[in-house]
Amino acid sequence: DSLEVLKRKFMFNIADGGFTELHTLWLNGEKAAVPGREYEIWHRRHDYWLLAGIVTHGYGRWQDIQNDIRFAIINEPFKMDVGKGNFLEIKNKFLARRFKLLEQALVIEEQLRRAAYLNLAQDPSHPAMSLNARFAEVECLAESHQHLSKESLAGNKPANAVLHKVLNQLEELLSDMKSDVSRLPATLARIPPVAQRLQMSERSILSRLAATAGNASNAAQLMAQFPAGFQGTTLPAFTSGPA
Repeated sequence: DSLEVLKRKFMFNIADGGFTELHTLWLNGEKAAVPGREYEIWHRRHDYWLLAGIVTHGYGRWQDIQNDIRFAIINEPFKMDVGKGNFLEIKNKFLARRFKLLEQALVIEEQLRRAAYLNLAQDPSHPAMSLNARFAEVECLAESHQHLSKESLAGNKPANAVLHKVLNQLEELLSDMKSDVSRLPATLARIPPVAQRLQMSERSILSRLAATAGNASNAAQLMAQFPAGFQGTTLPAFTSGPA
Protein backbone atom coordinates (compact mmCIF):
# COMPACT_ATOMS: atom_id res chain seq x y z
CA ASP A 1 0.00 0.00 0.00
CA SER A 2 2.82 2.40 0.87
CA LEU A 3 4.49 1.79 -2.52
CA GLU A 4 1.18 2.49 -4.24
CA VAL A 5 0.93 5.82 -2.38
CA LEU A 6 4.46 6.78 -3.47
CA LYS A 7 3.71 5.99 -7.11
CA ARG A 8 0.45 7.90 -7.10
CA LYS A 9 0.70 11.07 -9.18
CA PHE A 10 0.46 14.33 -7.27
CA MET A 11 -2.76 16.08 -8.26
CA PHE A 12 -3.77 19.60 -7.26
CA ASN A 13 -5.58 22.21 -9.29
CA ILE A 14 -7.34 25.55 -9.03
CA ALA A 15 -9.86 25.95 -11.85
CA ASP A 16 -9.56 29.72 -12.30
CA GLY A 17 -10.75 29.64 -15.92
CA GLY A 18 -7.51 31.25 -17.10
CA PHE A 19 -8.38 34.56 -15.42
CA THR A 20 -5.04 34.63 -13.55
CA GLU A 21 -1.46 33.81 -14.54
CA LEU A 22 -1.33 30.85 -12.14
CA HIS A 23 -1.50 28.05 -14.72
CA THR A 24 1.11 29.74 -16.91
CA LEU A 25 3.46 29.93 -13.91
CA TRP A 26 2.79 26.27 -13.08
CA LEU A 27 3.57 25.23 -16.65
CA ASN A 28 6.80 27.25 -16.73
CA GLY A 29 7.83 25.92 -13.31
CA GLU A 30 7.27 22.30 -14.30
CA LYS A 31 9.24 22.79 -17.52
CA ALA A 32 12.14 24.31 -15.58
CA ALA A 33 12.21 21.57 -12.93
CA VAL A 34 15.21 19.26 -13.48
CA PRO A 35 14.69 15.55 -12.63
CA GLY A 36 16.07 14.90 -9.16
CA ARG A 37 15.79 18.59 -8.21
CA GLU A 38 12.05 19.05 -8.75
CA TYR A 39 11.53 20.70 -5.38
CA GLU A 40 14.08 23.47 -6.00
CA ILE A 41 11.83 25.18 -8.58
CA TRP A 42 8.61 26.61 -7.16
CA HIS A 43 5.56 25.12 -8.85
CA ARG A 44 2.17 23.50 -8.21
CA ARG A 45 3.28 21.22 -5.36
CA HIS A 46 4.79 24.10 -3.38
CA ASP A 47 1.58 26.12 -3.77
CA TYR A 48 -0.43 23.26 -2.31
CA TRP A 49 1.74 23.04 0.80
CA LEU A 50 1.83 26.82 1.16
CA LEU A 51 -1.97 26.82 1.32
CA ALA A 52 -1.87 23.91 3.78
CA GLY A 53 0.55 25.90 5.94
CA ILE A 54 -1.72 28.94 5.92
CA VAL A 55 -4.72 26.79 6.91
CA THR A 56 -2.67 25.42 9.82
CA HIS A 57 -0.84 28.54 11.05
CA GLY A 58 -2.96 31.43 9.74
CA TYR A 59 -2.63 34.39 7.38
CA GLY A 60 0.77 36.04 7.16
CA ARG A 61 2.46 33.59 9.57
CA TRP A 62 5.28 32.99 7.09
CA GLN A 63 7.98 32.29 9.68
CA ASP A 64 5.83 29.77 11.57
CA ILE A 65 5.06 27.96 8.31
CA GLN A 66 8.74 27.88 7.29
CA ASN A 67 9.82 26.57 10.70
CA ASP A 68 7.24 23.77 10.65
CA ILE A 69 8.99 20.61 9.40
CA ARG A 70 5.75 19.42 7.79
CA PHE A 71 6.10 22.26 5.26
CA ALA A 72 9.85 21.91 4.67
CA ILE A 73 9.24 21.69 0.92
CA ILE A 74 8.50 25.44 0.94
CA ASN A 75 12.12 26.16 1.93
CA GLU A 76 13.67 24.13 -0.91
CA PRO A 77 13.56 26.79 -3.69
CA PHE A 78 15.37 29.29 -1.44
CA LYS A 79 18.35 27.15 -0.37
CA MET A 80 20.71 28.90 -2.80
CA ASP A 81 19.89 32.30 -1.25
CA VAL A 82 20.65 31.34 2.36
CA GLY A 83 23.21 33.73 3.82
CA LYS A 84 22.22 36.78 1.80
CA GLY A 85 21.63 39.88 3.90
CA ASN A 86 17.94 40.29 3.07
CA PHE A 87 17.23 36.57 2.61
CA LEU A 88 14.23 36.37 4.96
CA GLU A 89 12.69 39.56 3.57
CA ILE A 90 12.94 38.29 -0.03
CA LYS A 91 11.50 34.92 0.98
CA ASN A 92 8.57 36.36 2.95
CA LYS A 93 7.72 38.83 0.20
CA PHE A 94 7.66 36.01 -2.36
CA LEU A 95 5.37 33.90 -0.15
CA ALA A 96 3.03 36.86 0.37
CA ARG A 97 2.85 37.60 -3.38
CA ARG A 98 2.35 33.94 -4.21
CA PHE A 99 -0.44 33.57 -1.69
CA LYS A 100 -2.15 36.68 -3.04
CA LEU A 101 -2.18 35.08 -6.50
CA LEU A 102 -3.48 31.76 -5.11
CA GLU A 103 -6.18 33.57 -3.13
CA GLN A 104 -7.26 35.45 -6.25
CA ALA A 105 -7.43 32.20 -8.24
CA LEU A 106 -9.44 30.48 -5.47
CA VAL A 107 -11.93 33.36 -5.32
CA ILE A 108 -12.44 33.15 -9.09
CA GLU A 109 -12.81 29.36 -8.91
CA GLU A 110 -15.55 29.76 -6.28
CA GLN A 111 -17.32 32.42 -8.33
CA LEU A 112 -17.24 30.19 -11.42
CA ARG A 113 -18.53 27.24 -9.36
CA ARG A 114 -21.42 29.30 -8.01
CA ALA A 115 -22.26 30.62 -11.46
CA ALA A 116 -22.34 27.06 -12.82
CA TYR A 117 -24.45 25.84 -9.87
CA LEU A 118 -26.96 28.66 -10.32
CA ASN A 119 -26.86 28.17 -14.10
CA LEU A 120 -26.00 31.83 -14.56
CA ALA A 121 -25.21 33.20 -18.00
CA GLN A 122 -23.24 36.39 -18.56
CA ASP A 123 -25.00 39.14 -20.48
CA PRO A 124 -23.09 39.46 -23.80
CA SER A 125 -23.68 43.22 -23.77
CA HIS A 126 -22.03 43.62 -20.34
CA PRO A 127 -18.93 45.89 -20.52
CA ALA A 128 -16.83 43.20 -18.82
CA MET A 129 -17.60 40.73 -21.63
CA SER A 130 -16.65 43.28 -24.26
CA LEU A 131 -13.44 44.04 -22.37
CA ASN A 132 -12.62 40.34 -22.08
CA ALA A 133 -13.18 39.75 -25.82
CA ARG A 134 -10.97 42.69 -26.76
CA PHE A 135 -8.24 41.58 -24.36
CA ALA A 136 -8.24 38.11 -25.98
CA GLU A 137 -8.00 39.78 -29.39
CA VAL A 138 -5.05 41.93 -28.26
CA GLU A 139 -3.27 38.88 -26.84
CA CYS A 140 -3.84 36.84 -30.00
CA LEU A 141 -2.73 39.69 -32.27
CA ALA A 142 0.44 40.33 -30.25
CA GLU A 143 1.43 36.65 -30.03
CA SER A 144 0.82 35.87 -33.70
CA HIS A 145 2.91 38.84 -34.90
CA GLN A 146 5.70 38.92 -32.30
CA HIS A 147 8.26 37.82 -34.92
CA LEU A 148 7.70 41.00 -36.96
CA SER A 149 9.71 43.17 -34.58
CA LYS A 150 12.98 41.29 -35.20
CA GLU A 151 12.38 41.12 -38.95
CA SER A 152 11.63 44.84 -39.09
CA LEU A 153 14.82 45.67 -37.17
CA ALA A 154 16.75 43.45 -39.60
CA GLY A 155 15.63 45.71 -42.48
CA ASN A 156 12.74 43.65 -43.86
CA LYS A 157 10.52 46.35 -45.46
CA PRO A 158 7.37 44.18 -45.99
CA ALA A 159 7.60 43.07 -42.35
CA ASN A 160 7.96 46.71 -41.31
CA ALA A 161 4.77 47.64 -43.20
CA VAL A 162 2.81 44.78 -41.61
CA LEU A 163 4.18 45.70 -38.17
CA HIS A 164 2.86 49.25 -38.51
CA LYS A 165 -0.60 47.92 -39.45
CA VAL A 166 -0.59 45.57 -36.45
CA LEU A 167 0.46 48.40 -34.12
CA ASN A 168 -2.41 50.53 -35.43
CA GLN A 169 -4.84 47.67 -34.77
CA LEU A 170 -3.48 47.27 -31.25
CA GLU A 171 -3.84 51.00 -30.64
CA GLU A 172 -7.50 50.91 -31.74
CA LEU A 173 -8.23 47.89 -29.53
CA LEU A 174 -6.59 49.52 -26.50
CA SER A 175 -8.63 52.66 -27.11
CA ASP A 176 -11.83 50.55 -27.17
CA MET A 177 -10.73 48.77 -23.97
CA LYS A 178 -10.21 52.13 -22.28
CA SER A 179 -13.79 53.02 -23.19
CA ASP A 180 -15.06 49.70 -21.79
CA VAL A 181 -13.18 50.25 -18.52
CA SER A 182 -14.76 53.70 -18.08
CA ARG A 183 -18.22 52.06 -18.12
CA LEU A 184 -17.38 49.42 -15.49
CA PRO A 185 -17.68 51.59 -12.31
CA ALA A 186 -21.35 52.32 -13.02
CA THR A 187 -21.99 48.60 -13.55
CA LEU A 188 -20.13 47.61 -10.37
CA ALA A 189 -22.04 50.20 -8.34
CA ARG A 190 -25.27 48.30 -9.07
CA ILE A 191 -23.95 45.05 -7.54
CA PRO A 192 -25.54 44.43 -4.10
CA PRO A 193 -23.20 44.39 -1.06
CA VAL A 194 -21.72 41.04 0.03
CA ALA A 195 -23.75 41.03 3.27
CA GLN A 196 -26.96 41.45 1.29
CA ARG A 197 -26.09 38.70 -1.19
CA LEU A 198 -25.13 36.26 1.60
CA GLN A 199 -28.14 37.34 3.69
CA MET A 200 -25.83 37.68 6.69
CA SER A 201 -24.87 40.63 8.88
CA GLU A 202 -21.31 41.97 8.71
CA ARG A 203 -20.77 40.77 12.29
CA SER A 204 -21.81 37.22 11.33
CA ILE A 205 -19.47 37.22 8.33
CA LEU A 206 -16.53 38.41 10.48
CA SER A 207 -17.33 35.77 13.12
CA ARG A 208 -17.22 33.05 10.46
CA LEU A 209 -13.90 34.31 9.08
CA ALA A 210 -12.35 34.63 12.54
CA ALA A 211 -13.38 31.13 13.65
CA THR A 212 -10.32 28.98 14.44
CA ALA A 213 -9.64 25.42 15.50
CA GLY A 214 -9.89 26.06 19.22
CA ASN A 215 -10.12 22.51 20.55
CA ALA A 216 -8.65 19.06 19.92
CA SER A 217 -11.56 17.74 17.86
CA ASN A 218 -11.43 20.75 15.52
CA ALA A 219 -7.66 20.38 15.22
CA ALA A 220 -8.10 16.71 14.28
CA GLN A 221 -10.63 17.67 11.61
CA LEU A 222 -8.20 20.29 10.31
CA MET A 223 -5.36 17.75 10.03
CA ALA A 224 -7.65 15.24 8.31
CA GLN A 225 -7.95 17.60 5.33
CA PHE A 226 -4.37 16.88 4.29
CA PRO A 227 -2.85 13.70 2.81
CA ALA A 228 -0.86 11.10 4.75
CA GLY A 229 2.46 12.74 3.87
CA PHE A 230 1.41 15.88 5.71
CA GLN A 231 0.31 14.01 8.84
CA GLY A 232 3.46 11.90 8.80
CA THR A 233 5.57 15.11 8.97
CA THR A 234 7.13 14.36 5.59
CA LEU A 235 6.17 14.14 1.95
CA PRO A 236 6.30 11.08 -0.32
CA ALA A 237 9.65 11.02 -2.16
CA PHE A 238 10.81 14.09 -0.26
CA THR A 239 13.45 14.40 2.44
CA SER A 240 13.03 17.34 4.77
CA GLY A 241 15.82 19.89 4.74
CA PRO A 242 16.69 22.67 7.17
CA ALA A 243 14.64 25.86 7.03
